[in-house]
Amino acid sequence: MIAFFLYCLSFIFYMISYGGKRWRNNDTQTHTKRWSLVAFILAMAGFVTHITYFFTRWIGSNQVPTSNMYEFMAFMGLVIMLVFIIMTAIYRSWVLGLFTLPLTIIILAYASVFPKEVQPLIPALKSIWLGIHVTMAALGNAFFAIGFIAGLMYLLRVIDFKGTTPKARRMERWLELMVYFIIIIIGFIIAIFAFRGVGYEAEFLLEKVSVDAKGKISTTEENIVYHLPPIFKPYNSNDIEIGTYFGLRTALFETPSWMEGVNAARKWNTIVWSLLTGSLLYGLLRLMLRRPVGSVLHRVLRKLDPEQLDEISYRAIVIGFPVYTLGALIFAMIWANIAWGRFWGWDPKEVWALITWLFYSAYLHLRLSRSWQGMNAAWLSVIGFIVVMFTLIGVNLIIAGLHSYSGVS
Repeated sequence: MIAFFLYCLSFIFYMISYGGKRWRNNDTQTHTKRWSLVAFILAMAGFVTHITYFFTRWIGSNQVPTSNMYEFMAFMGLVIMLVFIIMTAIYRSWVLGLFTLPLTIIILAYASVFPKEVQPLIPALKSIWLGIHVTMAALGNAFFAIGFIAGLMYLLRVIDFKGTTPKARRMERWLELMVYFIIIIIGFIIAIFAFRGVGYEAEFLLEKVSVDAKGKISTTEENIVYHLPPIFKPYNSNDIEIGTYFGLRTALFETPSWMEGVNAARKWNTIVWSLLTGSLLYGLLRLMLRRPVGSVLHRVLRKLDPEQLDEISYRAIVIGFPVYTLGALIFAMIWANIAWGRFWGWDPKEVWALITWLFYSAYLHLRLSRSWQGMNAAWLSVIGFIVVMFTLIGVNLIIAGLHSYSGVS
Protein backbone atom coordinates (compact mmCIF):
# COMPACT_ATOMS: atom_id res chain seq x y z
CA MET A 1 0.00 0.00 0.00
CA ILE A 2 2.87 2.39 0.72
CA ALA A 3 4.35 1.63 -2.70
CA PHE A 4 0.96 2.13 -4.35
CA PHE A 5 0.45 5.57 -2.81
CA LEU A 6 4.03 6.64 -3.55
CA TYR A 7 3.48 5.66 -7.20
CA CYS A 8 0.27 7.69 -7.23
CA LEU A 9 2.08 10.69 -5.75
CA SER A 10 4.89 10.27 -8.27
CA PHE A 11 2.36 10.27 -11.12
CA ILE A 12 0.81 13.49 -9.80
CA PHE A 13 4.22 15.18 -9.89
CA TYR A 14 4.82 13.87 -13.43
CA MET A 15 1.51 15.48 -14.45
CA ILE A 16 2.60 18.73 -12.81
CA SER A 17 5.90 18.48 -14.66
CA TYR A 18 4.41 18.09 -18.13
CA GLY A 19 0.92 19.48 -17.79
CA GLY A 20 0.98 22.05 -15.00
CA LYS A 21 1.36 25.80 -15.15
CA ARG A 22 4.76 27.17 -16.08
CA TRP A 23 6.84 29.44 -13.91
CA ARG A 24 6.56 33.16 -14.53
CA ASN A 25 9.87 33.29 -16.35
CA ASN A 26 8.54 30.64 -18.79
CA ASP A 27 11.59 28.47 -18.17
CA THR A 28 9.73 25.38 -19.30
CA GLN A 29 12.77 23.12 -19.42
CA THR A 30 13.83 23.97 -15.86
CA HIS A 31 10.27 23.52 -14.60
CA THR A 32 9.93 20.12 -16.27
CA LYS A 33 13.32 18.84 -15.12
CA ARG A 34 12.81 19.98 -11.52
CA TRP A 35 9.41 18.34 -11.03
CA SER A 36 10.36 15.28 -13.07
CA LEU A 37 13.29 14.71 -10.70
CA VAL A 38 10.96 14.94 -7.69
CA ALA A 39 8.57 12.49 -9.39
CA PHE A 40 11.40 10.08 -10.18
CA ILE A 41 12.66 10.16 -6.57
CA LEU A 42 9.14 9.33 -5.36
CA ALA A 43 8.95 6.49 -7.88
CA MET A 44 12.30 5.17 -6.60
CA ALA A 45 11.00 5.34 -3.02
CA GLY A 46 7.92 3.41 -4.10
CA PHE A 47 10.12 0.82 -5.80
CA VAL A 48 12.20 0.37 -2.63
CA THR A 49 9.08 -0.26 -0.52
CA HIS A 50 7.67 -2.51 -3.25
CA ILE A 51 10.77 -4.72 -3.40
CA THR A 52 10.84 -4.78 0.42
CA TYR A 53 7.29 -6.17 0.34
CA PHE A 54 8.35 -8.82 -2.17
CA PHE A 55 11.23 -10.17 -0.11
CA THR A 56 9.46 -9.96 3.26
CA ARG A 57 6.49 -11.88 1.83
CA TRP A 58 8.95 -14.42 0.39
CA ILE A 59 10.65 -14.87 3.78
CA GLY A 60 7.35 -14.94 5.67
CA SER A 61 5.68 -17.49 3.40
CA ASN A 62 8.82 -19.50 2.64
CA GLN A 63 7.85 -19.61 -1.05
CA VAL A 64 8.40 -17.33 -4.03
CA PRO A 65 5.44 -14.91 -4.00
CA THR A 66 4.37 -15.46 -7.61
CA SER A 67 2.07 -18.47 -7.21
CA ASN A 68 -1.35 -16.80 -7.54
CA MET A 69 -2.82 -13.90 -9.48
CA TYR A 70 -2.43 -11.36 -6.67
CA GLU A 71 1.24 -12.17 -6.16
CA PHE A 72 2.02 -12.39 -9.87
CA MET A 73 0.41 -9.05 -10.76
CA ALA A 74 2.13 -7.37 -7.80
CA PHE A 75 5.44 -8.81 -9.03
CA MET A 76 4.61 -7.70 -12.57
CA GLY A 77 4.25 -4.12 -11.33
CA LEU A 78 7.57 -4.44 -9.50
CA VAL A 79 9.56 -5.55 -12.55
CA ILE A 80 7.91 -2.92 -14.77
CA MET A 81 9.19 -0.28 -12.35
CA LEU A 82 12.64 -1.92 -12.39
CA VAL A 83 12.78 -1.77 -16.19
CA PHE A 84 11.46 1.81 -16.13
CA ILE A 85 14.29 2.85 -13.79
CA ILE A 86 16.87 1.14 -16.01
CA MET A 87 15.55 2.70 -19.24
CA THR A 88 15.27 6.15 -17.63
CA ALA A 89 18.87 5.91 -16.41
CA ILE A 90 20.06 4.94 -19.91
CA TYR A 91 18.06 7.43 -22.02
CA ARG A 92 17.39 10.21 -19.47
CA SER A 93 13.83 10.35 -20.80
CA TRP A 94 11.85 11.56 -17.80
CA VAL A 95 8.58 11.54 -19.66
CA LEU A 96 8.45 7.73 -19.59
CA GLY A 97 7.17 8.03 -16.04
CA LEU A 98 4.09 9.88 -17.26
CA PHE A 99 2.82 6.62 -18.77
CA THR A 100 4.74 3.96 -16.80
CA LEU A 101 3.38 5.03 -13.41
CA PRO A 102 -0.30 4.82 -14.49
CA LEU A 103 0.33 1.34 -15.94
CA THR A 104 1.94 0.19 -12.68
CA ILE A 105 -0.87 1.74 -10.63
CA ILE A 106 -3.49 -0.04 -12.75
CA ILE A 107 -1.66 -3.38 -12.39
CA LEU A 108 -1.38 -3.04 -8.60
CA ALA A 109 -5.02 -2.00 -8.33
CA TYR A 110 -6.00 -5.01 -10.44
CA ALA A 111 -3.87 -7.26 -8.21
CA SER A 112 -5.75 -6.07 -5.13
CA VAL A 113 -8.98 -7.46 -6.62
CA PHE A 114 -7.72 -10.98 -5.88
CA PRO A 115 -7.35 -12.68 -2.46
CA LYS A 116 -4.19 -11.44 -0.71
CA GLU A 117 -3.73 -14.36 1.71
CA VAL A 118 -0.68 -16.57 1.34
CA GLN A 119 -2.02 -19.76 -0.22
CA PRO A 120 -0.34 -23.17 0.09
CA LEU A 121 1.18 -24.34 -3.16
CA ILE A 122 -0.60 -27.06 -5.10
CA PRO A 123 1.67 -30.04 -5.94
CA ALA A 124 2.34 -28.86 -9.50
CA LEU A 125 3.81 -25.59 -8.17
CA LYS A 126 6.15 -27.09 -5.58
CA SER A 127 9.33 -26.71 -7.60
CA ILE A 128 12.32 -24.41 -7.86
CA TRP A 129 11.19 -23.81 -11.44
CA LEU A 130 8.26 -21.75 -10.15
CA GLY A 131 10.56 -18.88 -9.25
CA ILE A 132 12.75 -19.28 -12.34
CA HIS A 133 9.96 -19.61 -14.91
CA VAL A 134 7.55 -17.00 -13.53
CA THR A 135 10.10 -14.32 -12.64
CA MET A 136 11.89 -14.56 -15.99
CA ALA A 137 8.61 -14.49 -17.92
CA ALA A 138 7.43 -11.48 -15.91
CA LEU A 139 10.72 -9.66 -16.50
CA GLY A 140 10.42 -10.25 -20.25
CA ASN A 141 6.84 -8.95 -20.15
CA ALA A 142 8.04 -5.89 -18.23
CA PHE A 143 10.43 -4.98 -21.06
CA PHE A 144 7.55 -5.48 -23.51
CA ALA A 145 5.49 -3.12 -21.33
CA ILE A 146 8.10 -0.37 -21.62
CA GLY A 147 8.23 -1.04 -25.37
CA PHE A 148 4.45 -0.62 -25.44
CA ILE A 149 4.60 2.62 -23.43
CA ALA A 150 7.23 4.18 -25.70
CA GLY A 151 5.36 2.95 -28.80
CA LEU A 152 2.06 4.39 -27.57
CA MET A 153 3.76 7.69 -26.76
CA TYR A 154 5.25 7.71 -30.26
CA LEU A 155 1.82 7.27 -31.83
CA LEU A 156 0.28 9.95 -29.62
CA ARG A 157 3.15 12.26 -30.60
CA VAL A 158 3.18 11.79 -34.39
CA ILE A 159 -0.45 11.11 -35.36
CA ASP A 160 -2.12 14.27 -36.62
CA PHE A 161 -5.43 14.61 -34.74
CA LYS A 162 -6.38 17.54 -36.96
CA GLY A 163 -5.68 15.67 -40.17
CA THR A 164 -8.44 15.44 -42.77
CA THR A 165 -7.07 12.68 -45.00
CA PRO A 166 -8.69 9.22 -44.76
CA LYS A 167 -5.42 7.73 -43.46
CA ALA A 168 -5.07 10.34 -40.71
CA ARG A 169 -8.69 9.86 -39.60
CA ARG A 170 -8.25 6.08 -39.63
CA MET A 171 -5.09 6.27 -37.50
CA GLU A 172 -6.84 8.60 -35.07
CA ARG A 173 -9.77 6.19 -34.66
CA TRP A 174 -7.50 3.18 -34.05
CA LEU A 175 -5.42 5.05 -31.50
CA GLU A 176 -8.54 6.25 -29.70
CA LEU A 177 -9.68 2.62 -29.60
CA MET A 178 -6.43 1.72 -27.78
CA VAL A 179 -7.13 4.45 -25.23
CA TYR A 180 -10.69 3.12 -24.85
CA PHE A 181 -9.43 -0.38 -24.01
CA ILE A 182 -7.13 1.02 -21.32
CA ILE A 183 -10.05 2.96 -19.83
CA ILE A 184 -12.15 -0.24 -19.79
CA ILE A 185 -9.58 -1.83 -17.45
CA ILE A 186 -9.61 1.26 -15.22
CA GLY A 187 -13.40 1.24 -15.16
CA PHE A 188 -13.48 -2.41 -14.10
CA ILE A 189 -11.11 -1.71 -11.21
CA ILE A 190 -13.22 1.25 -10.09
CA ALA A 191 -16.36 -0.93 -10.15
CA ILE A 192 -14.68 -3.66 -8.08
CA PHE A 193 -13.51 -1.20 -5.43
CA ALA A 194 -16.86 0.59 -5.35
CA PHE A 195 -18.96 -2.53 -4.76
CA ARG A 196 -16.49 -4.08 -2.36
CA GLY A 197 -16.27 -0.78 -0.51
CA VAL A 198 -20.01 -0.88 0.23
CA GLY A 199 -19.77 -4.58 1.11
CA TYR A 200 -21.91 -5.82 -1.78
CA GLU A 201 -22.43 -9.59 -2.06
CA ALA A 202 -24.67 -11.93 -4.03
CA GLU A 203 -24.87 -15.60 -3.03
CA PHE A 204 -26.10 -18.53 -5.08
CA LEU A 205 -26.54 -22.25 -4.50
CA LEU A 206 -25.07 -24.18 -7.42
CA GLU A 207 -26.16 -27.75 -8.08
CA LYS A 208 -23.59 -29.95 -9.78
CA VAL A 209 -24.60 -33.26 -11.37
CA SER A 210 -21.84 -35.78 -12.09
CA VAL A 211 -21.71 -39.33 -13.45
CA ASP A 212 -19.00 -41.74 -12.34
CA ALA A 213 -17.39 -44.55 -14.35
CA LYS A 214 -20.17 -46.98 -13.35
CA GLY A 215 -22.92 -44.65 -14.55
CA LYS A 216 -24.02 -43.62 -11.07
CA ILE A 217 -25.45 -40.12 -10.92
CA SER A 218 -24.61 -37.92 -7.94
CA THR A 219 -25.54 -34.34 -7.04
CA THR A 220 -23.44 -31.91 -5.02
CA GLU A 221 -24.17 -28.37 -3.88
CA GLU A 222 -21.82 -25.39 -3.64
CA ASN A 223 -22.34 -21.85 -2.34
CA ILE A 224 -21.10 -19.20 -4.75
CA VAL A 225 -20.45 -15.58 -3.71
CA TYR A 226 -20.20 -12.66 -6.16
CA HIS A 227 -18.72 -9.27 -5.26
CA LEU A 228 -20.09 -7.67 -8.43
CA PRO A 229 -23.86 -7.49 -9.04
CA PRO A 230 -24.95 -10.59 -10.97
CA ILE A 231 -25.89 -9.58 -14.48
CA PHE A 232 -25.27 -13.28 -15.20
CA LYS A 233 -25.69 -16.00 -12.59
CA PRO A 234 -24.37 -19.60 -12.81
CA TYR A 235 -26.34 -22.10 -14.83
CA ASN A 236 -28.67 -24.30 -12.78
CA SER A 237 -28.23 -22.23 -9.60
CA ASN A 238 -30.71 -20.82 -7.08
CA ASP A 239 -30.66 -17.40 -5.41
CA ILE A 240 -29.80 -17.39 -1.71
CA GLU A 241 -29.22 -13.71 -1.03
CA ILE A 242 -28.68 -10.91 -3.53
CA GLY A 243 -27.99 -7.36 -2.46
CA THR A 244 -30.08 -4.68 -4.13
CA TYR A 245 -28.40 -2.99 -7.08
CA PHE A 246 -30.11 -0.37 -9.24
CA GLY A 247 -33.44 -1.44 -7.75
CA LEU A 248 -33.00 -5.11 -8.69
CA ARG A 249 -32.73 -8.07 -6.32
CA THR A 250 -32.14 -10.83 -8.84
CA ALA A 251 -29.76 -11.66 -11.68
CA LEU A 252 -30.78 -10.38 -15.09
CA PHE A 253 -29.74 -13.50 -16.97
CA GLU A 254 -28.72 -17.10 -16.37
CA THR A 255 -25.72 -18.36 -18.33
CA PRO A 256 -26.65 -21.01 -20.93
CA SER A 257 -25.98 -24.70 -20.40
CA TRP A 258 -22.89 -24.69 -22.63
CA MET A 259 -21.35 -22.22 -20.14
CA GLU A 260 -22.07 -24.52 -17.20
CA GLY A 261 -19.92 -23.94 -14.12
CA VAL A 262 -19.28 -21.17 -11.64
CA ASN A 263 -16.13 -19.87 -13.29
CA ALA A 264 -17.79 -19.45 -16.70
CA ALA A 265 -20.63 -17.40 -15.19
CA ARG A 266 -18.34 -15.26 -13.04
CA LYS A 267 -15.94 -14.62 -15.92
CA TRP A 268 -18.77 -13.58 -18.24
CA ASN A 269 -20.20 -11.34 -15.50
CA THR A 270 -16.75 -9.73 -15.05
CA ILE A 271 -16.32 -9.08 -18.77
CA VAL A 272 -19.75 -7.44 -19.10
CA TRP A 273 -19.15 -5.23 -16.04
CA SER A 274 -15.75 -4.21 -17.46
CA LEU A 275 -17.35 -3.11 -20.72
CA LEU A 276 -20.19 -1.26 -18.98
CA THR A 277 -18.08 0.66 -16.45
CA GLY A 278 -15.25 1.33 -18.92
CA SER A 279 -17.66 2.66 -21.56
CA LEU A 280 -19.36 4.89 -18.97
CA LEU A 281 -16.01 6.27 -17.79
CA TYR A 282 -14.86 6.89 -21.37
CA GLY A 283 -18.12 8.66 -22.18
CA LEU A 284 -17.75 10.94 -19.14
CA LEU A 285 -14.17 11.79 -20.13
CA ARG A 286 -15.28 12.66 -23.66
CA LEU A 287 -18.03 14.91 -22.28
CA MET A 288 -15.61 16.73 -19.98
CA LEU A 289 -12.81 17.09 -22.54
CA ARG A 290 -15.13 17.66 -25.53
CA ARG A 291 -12.57 16.03 -27.75
CA PRO A 292 -10.92 12.61 -28.21
CA VAL A 293 -8.84 11.61 -25.18
CA GLY A 294 -5.88 10.87 -27.48
CA SER A 295 -5.84 14.44 -28.78
CA VAL A 296 -5.40 15.76 -25.22
CA LEU A 297 -2.43 13.45 -24.67
CA HIS A 298 -1.04 14.53 -28.07
CA ARG A 299 -0.84 18.13 -26.83
CA VAL A 300 1.11 17.03 -23.73
CA LEU A 301 3.66 15.09 -25.81
CA ARG A 302 4.03 17.45 -28.78
CA LYS A 303 7.57 18.60 -27.78
CA LEU A 304 9.05 15.10 -27.45
CA ASP A 305 11.57 13.64 -29.87
CA PRO A 306 9.74 10.82 -31.71
CA GLU A 307 12.99 9.19 -32.83
CA GLN A 308 14.10 8.72 -29.21
CA LEU A 309 10.73 7.16 -28.34
CA ASP A 310 11.09 4.78 -31.29
CA GLU A 311 14.60 3.84 -30.12
CA ILE A 312 13.47 3.22 -26.52
CA SER A 313 10.61 1.00 -27.69
CA TYR A 314 12.90 -1.03 -29.94
CA ARG A 315 15.66 -1.45 -27.33
CA ALA A 316 13.21 -2.53 -24.65
CA ILE A 317 11.76 -5.23 -26.89
CA VAL A 318 15.21 -6.39 -28.02
CA ILE A 319 16.26 -6.91 -24.39
CA GLY A 320 12.94 -8.42 -23.35
CA PHE A 321 12.70 -10.96 -26.18
CA PRO A 322 15.50 -13.35 -25.10
CA VAL A 323 14.47 -13.00 -21.44
CA TYR A 324 10.89 -13.93 -22.36
CA THR A 325 12.10 -16.80 -24.56
CA LEU A 326 13.97 -18.31 -21.63
CA GLY A 327 11.30 -17.71 -18.99
CA ALA A 328 8.01 -18.23 -20.82
CA LEU A 329 9.06 -21.02 -23.21
CA ILE A 330 12.27 -22.90 -22.42
CA PHE A 331 12.08 -22.90 -18.60
CA ALA A 332 8.30 -23.37 -18.80
CA MET A 333 8.69 -26.51 -20.89
CA ILE A 334 11.29 -27.92 -18.50
CA TRP A 335 8.94 -27.32 -15.58
CA ALA A 336 5.96 -28.77 -17.51
CA ASN A 337 7.92 -31.96 -18.12
CA ILE A 338 8.74 -32.25 -14.41
CA ALA A 339 5.19 -31.41 -13.22
CA TRP A 340 3.03 -33.08 -15.87
CA GLY A 341 5.36 -35.45 -17.70
CA ARG A 342 5.33 -33.60 -21.05
CA PHE A 343 7.11 -30.59 -22.52
CA TRP A 344 4.06 -29.27 -24.40
CA GLY A 345 0.35 -29.94 -24.02
CA TRP A 346 -1.50 -27.20 -25.97
CA ASP A 347 -2.90 -25.73 -22.76
CA PRO A 348 -4.47 -22.28 -23.54
CA LYS A 349 -1.81 -20.42 -21.55
CA GLU A 350 0.96 -22.32 -23.34
CA VAL A 351 -0.58 -21.61 -26.73
CA TRP A 352 -0.90 -17.88 -26.04
CA ALA A 353 2.64 -17.71 -24.66
CA LEU A 354 3.77 -19.17 -27.99
CA ILE A 355 1.61 -16.67 -29.91
CA THR A 356 3.21 -13.83 -27.92
CA TRP A 357 6.69 -15.16 -28.75
CA LEU A 358 5.83 -15.53 -32.45
CA PHE A 359 4.42 -11.99 -32.56
CA TYR A 360 7.56 -10.41 -31.14
CA SER A 361 9.67 -12.63 -33.41
CA ALA A 362 7.77 -11.13 -36.34
CA TYR A 363 8.31 -7.63 -34.90
CA LEU A 364 12.07 -8.11 -34.75
CA HIS A 365 12.16 -9.70 -38.20
CA LEU A 366 10.23 -6.82 -39.77
CA ARG A 367 12.28 -4.25 -37.89
CA LEU A 368 15.65 -5.70 -38.88
CA SER A 369 15.04 -7.09 -42.37
CA ARG A 370 12.24 -4.85 -43.65
CA SER A 371 13.30 -1.64 -41.87
CA TRP A 372 9.93 -1.25 -40.19
CA GLN A 373 10.58 1.75 -38.00
CA GLY A 374 8.56 4.65 -36.76
CA MET A 375 4.80 4.29 -36.95
CA ASN A 376 4.71 0.68 -38.21
CA ALA A 377 6.99 -0.51 -35.39
CA ALA A 378 5.04 1.52 -32.83
CA TRP A 379 1.76 -0.10 -33.83
CA LEU A 380 3.36 -3.53 -33.54
CA SER A 381 4.68 -2.75 -30.05
CA VAL A 382 1.21 -1.64 -28.93
CA ILE A 383 -0.56 -4.66 -30.44
CA GLY A 384 2.10 -6.96 -29.02
CA PHE A 385 1.42 -5.81 -25.46
CA ILE A 386 -2.30 -6.33 -25.98
CA VAL A 387 -1.41 -9.94 -26.82
CA VAL A 388 0.72 -10.07 -23.63
CA MET A 389 -2.13 -8.80 -21.45
CA PHE A 390 -4.58 -11.26 -23.01
CA THR A 391 -2.10 -14.05 -22.25
CA LEU A 392 -1.77 -12.89 -18.63
CA ILE A 393 -5.37 -11.87 -17.88
CA GLY A 394 -7.72 -12.65 -20.76
CA VAL A 395 -6.92 -16.36 -20.87
CA ASN A 396 -7.74 -16.63 -17.16
CA LEU A 397 -11.01 -14.72 -17.59
CA ILE A 398 -12.26 -16.48 -20.71
CA ILE A 399 -10.57 -19.87 -21.11
CA ALA A 400 -10.11 -22.64 -18.56
CA GLY A 401 -6.90 -24.65 -18.45
CA LEU A 402 -4.13 -26.10 -16.33
CA HIS A 403 -2.96 -22.59 -15.42
CA SER A 404 -6.36 -21.57 -14.01
CA TYR A 405 -5.02 -21.82 -10.47
CA SER A 406 -3.39 -18.45 -11.05
CA GLY A 407 -6.54 -16.85 -12.34
CA VAL A 408 -9.93 -15.61 -11.30
CA SER A 409 -10.86 -15.19 -7.65
